[in-house]
Amino acid sequence: MPDQKSSPVLKPVPMISRFGFHLFIGLIVFAGIVLGYRSWSNGGDVPEDVQVGGLQSSAMSQSYTLDNGLRVVVIPDHRAPVVTHMVWYNVGASDEPAGKSGIAHFLEHLMFKGTKKIAPGELSKIVARNGGQDNAFTSQDYTGYFQRVAKDRLPLVMEMEADRMTNLVLTDAEVLPERDVVLEERRARTDNNPSALLGEQMSALQYPNHAYGIPVIGWPNEIAALTTQDAISFYRAHYSPENAILIVAGDVTLEELRPLAEKYYGSIAQTGDVKPRVRTTPAPLSAAQRVVREDARARQPSLSRTYSAPNYHVDHAQGAAIELMTTMLGGGATSTLYRRLVVEQQVAAAAGAWYQSGGLDIGRLGVYAVPRPGVSLEELEAALDKALADFVATPPEQKQLDRAKSLLLAQTIYSRDSQQDMARLFGSTLTSGGTIAEIENWEQEIRKIDLPAVQKAAQGAFDLSQSVTGWLQPAQAPIPSHADPVTSEQEEL
Repeated sequence: MPDQKSSPVLKPVPMISRFGFHLFIGLIVFAGIVLGYRSWSNGGDVPEDVQVGGLQSSAMSQSYTLDNGLRVVVIPDHRAPVVTHMVWYNVGASDEPAGKSGIAHFLEHLMFKGTKKIAPGELSKIVARNGGQDNAFTSQDYTGYFQRVAKDRLPLVMEMEADRMTNLVLTDAEVLPERDVVLEERRARTDNNPSALLGEQMSALQYPNHAYGIPVIGWPNEIAALTTQDAISFYRAHYSPENAILIVAGDVTLEELRPLAEKYYGSIAQTGDVKPRVRTTPAPLSAAQRVVREDARARQPSLSRTYSAPNYHVDHAQGAAIELMTTMLGGGATSTLYRRLVVEQQVAAAAGAWYQSGGLDIGRLGVYAVPRPGVSLEELEAALDKALADFVATPPEQKQLDRAKSLLLAQTIYSRDSQQDMARLFGSTLTSGGTIAEIENWEQEIRKIDLPAVQKAAQGAFDLSQSVTGWLQPAQAPIPSHADPVTSEQEEL
């Protein structure tokens, strides 16, 4: 299922799990904020709140690092005798070898195929028999595994997770059938979903020479060519304690967790194969891009547009200003786009905006709208362009900013009320090179943004030359599910 590269408020980004695939596109209404950070694994700069072996305490958590490099984070929440146990790896789809797209997600599936101690498929059954839940997820930038169990079952899941960190058994008998499962997952969730296909094509246009333009689930021809040795090599190259973070949230203290972490994870040796992460910033587009998808399976036409945008880590204040600006523009029924396009002009049935600042390399800003019956996509796009131009040219009002701050801060409170959301927040932030201090300071960053900062963010956000516009419209005749009736154009500015 989709997961979050998260800030104190959670929202989906391109990610898949063994139980589902969801591709991020502009038509999805996002409900929060994402923090993006600089990568720091294996040879990179270490965040200021990490000291190997030393205990670090904050208002929300405590953390330290085992001798083998595994970072341990404890997030106490004693309201119920339940814990969420997570292991995050500093590797995602964007770290895959060329021509091996989908291997990160494929390996996520294979991590449930057993070890010398646990038979294939048994880990999830054991968790379920003990009253717990488990799952896993893969994004462009990280992979994670979790179990949610009663406190007294924590040693059990720690033992099993530590076991598969180093003792996974992969054979053709298990790997090749699972490859077919992944291919079917892609067919069901992407190839037969017009919106997902549009989003995939838009990402490819937005990042033509960068891994973010490759879907997390992978391209079908490359998935079909993945081998058992590919999976073993990727496993050995990335699944090692110094490339992982253990996060436990819930009814546990550091004093209780430390001996368990040492017992189950402390003896795992580093593989010696983990290399420093090599990532690049996507090159700017040379001109605006457009993709028109006509598909008989589409139930209604829709319009979406994405723009390259800065990551939060480049400038915290700028990221916070963009988030507030985006909330004012398209965050709910009181936002500018909804009021202009849906309420006043009545050309759209839905309209909004989102800001994805997560990701190690670059962020993305998007707007979307669904036309009312009888309104063409040409008319809707013209109305959207005019609304954006007016929004940029008109100084925002204080009451708009106050409303946006209240909305984001309320979402923060709600998300922090969830033990699992907090564990995901810390995991996604820390595997992206962020710090615990940045998590805790996010509310302060939002509160101090003023009107000039928001207007400056708006004036720099909507560079059409760095955008991709997508149209999805129903086709007149049925088409085979494997067909790809797409027309791509390049708009010279």
